[in-house]
Amino acid sequence: MLFSVVVPVYNVEKYLEECLDSIVSQAVSIEEGCEIILVDDGSTDSSGAICDRYHEKYPELVKVFHNTN
Repeated sequence: MLFSVVVPVYNVEKYLEECLDSIVSQAVSIEEGCEIILVDDGSTDSSGAICDRYHEKYPELVKVFHNTN
């Protein structure tokens, strides 16, 4: 693993998919490998569900942690 990208997430449903699409598109081209870590800090919107959806779509690339704020 070359590096990790850590994304703090809290009620950012309006911007999260654009952010993650950008990171994923760059990360898949890195031959040495990387991971995307999404830390949901108790979001009350659909940010947590969006994180879970990206983990389901890219299970080897995206890790999700749900915390209580």
